[in-house]
Amino acid sequence: MRILVTGDVVGEPGRRLLEEHLPTLRRELSLDFVVVNGENAAHGHGITERIAKGWFEELGVDVITTGNHAFDVKDIVSYFQKETRLLRPANYPPGTPGNGYVKLHTHSGLEVLIINLMGRVQMPPCDCPFRCADAILAKERADLVLVDFHAEATSEAQALGWHLNGRVAAVVGSHTHVPTLDARVLTNGTAYVTDIGMVGPYESVIGMKIEASLSRFLKARGERFEVAERDLQFHAMLIETDRKKATKIERIVRTL
Repeated sequence: MRILVTGDVVGEPGRRLLEEHLPTLRRELSLDFVVVNGENAAHGHGITERIAKGWFEELGVDVITTGNHAFDVKDIVSYFQKETRLLRPANYPPGTPGNGYVKLHTHSGLEVLIINLMGRVQMPPCDCPFRCADAILAKERADLVLVDFHAEATSEAQALGWHLNGRVAAVVGSHTHVPTLDARVLTNGTAYVTDIGMVGPYESVIGMKIEASLSRFLKARGERFEVAERDLQFHAMLIETDRKKATKIERIVRTL
């Protein structure tokens, strides 16, 4: 099975990259399943119902994951409640609207479980992602399991990768928007990368215009963040699996 997982799609430039490259990659790479992190798709913060519906219906995205910006857009809560393929972190406190994981069947009949988790180091309050993953895996069964771990700390991301090594097909990191060079298949068959990177503008500070970002560090009152527009890059991971384990993980990069 061949699964493509993208990094965080940032604003309108990221959406253009996704629309330009995903249909071609689906054909070229013979993809069976596509997961897109969409938590920054709307103006750099959050996602709208219109964006999510377009990805599902027009681009054939199978699952959209999010993170700490999941609910930033007004009125998105109702869409989280009715669309099971739009995920928010599973380790948000009980009672949070929406779903943290979903099981879907591929065209070949395989059942895939996608789990969205968020880290706790330098992140908004949430429950333990390690124990949350354990609880989900204890009650759910699927042919393949993939985890999007939305985390700030590289140590926490790596620790979760080893914690789930051999129990899931892949643990892929999102959130920092900075691609890491540690993609590999761990000892017991779990594909891992600390952060995929982003689908968006790389002449920036994690997707935002450089001047506005610098002002946050140099002034008492920083300027309003705006999504940058130059050096557009599409970063994703191609994961190949055999039965329940990964056999390969490869970085896919395209430009616009």
